Amino acid sequence: MRIFRSFDEAGCVRNAVVTTGTFDGVHLGHKAIINRLNRLAGEVQGESMLITFHPHPRKVLYPESEGRNLRMILTQEEKIEHLRQTGLQNLLIIPFTIDFSQISSYTFVTEYLLGKLHAKVIVVGYNHHFGHNREGDYSYLYELSKKLGFGVEEIPMQEIQNESVSSTKIRKALQEGNIQRANAYLDHLFCLSGIASEGNPFLHEKGFPTSFLKVSDPEKLIPPQGVYAVRARVNDTSYKGICNIFFPDNRYDLSPSIEFILLEQAPSLISGTKVQLFFHKRLRGFIQFANPEDLIRQITSDKQQVDELIY
Repeated sequence: MRIFRSFDEAGCVRNAVVTTGTFDGVHLGHKAIINRLNRLAGEVQGESMLITFHPHPRKVLYPESEGRNLRMILTQEEKIEHLRQTGLQNLLIIPFTIDFSQISSYTFVTEYLLGKLHAKVIVVGYNHHFGHNREGDYSYLYELSKKLGFGVEEIPMQEIQNESVSSTKIRKALQEGNIQRANAYLDHLFCLSGIASEGNPFLHEKGFPTSFLKVSDPEKLIPPQGVYAVRARVNDTSYKGICNIFFPDNRYDLSPSIEFILLEQAPSLISGTKVQLFFHKRLRGFIQFANPEDLIRQITSDKQQVDELIY
């Protein structure tokens, strides 16, 4: 997958079949769009291209309201990797600014998609809008295509158990601790990536060597406090694990403490090691234990649940 950072750079793509959007999560609906994009590219002897924006448009347009506390399902690095796995041929990442948001839908299509990228076909998801004040949509593209001679296609809404899939619903599920629902919408496991540091020495003495995780991107969405069944990836090796998330004073605007235990006789981690935690299920809420013995008993019970849940 080639990655471009400007429309001028991406003008070399042959017979581009293009889609646009934020694609946070690269979820089931996004994958349906990309799969169709790739198939159409083959049919017209061209290449698939996805145009996405960074930072998220809501953070730029509404910094004091809905964009203020918006957290991302995927970091930029994670999103690029998930897009790479779809077989997408070209990715164009555009810096989203106030000036860019003022571009009309007509100008965006005629000067950028057609003029700079020479788009052969434009593919949009269900209920997708673009351009200044979100004035462009599939109907607009369809009418414009009859005048300008490009192809256009809309991908139907994707559903899981009769519920439509969207990044908003995935964020809500994650914020409620409903990891299994979020994973079903995503069609992959929610992940936290970061750097490990030495954990609780008391638990280490009791046979549960813990490490803290510093998440690599402060804009990353963190699930609510509680204990989770995870699978950790460390140096290309995978281990079952238990992850405890704690927010000081139960305030979700503060940086959380993320502590995890690797099971299956995993080696102790060296501080600075890169770790990915893939979340399977929330096991329980946060508990303040009266004594160390109760804590050890609970961790032993958590470990049993993880062993039964993750194979």
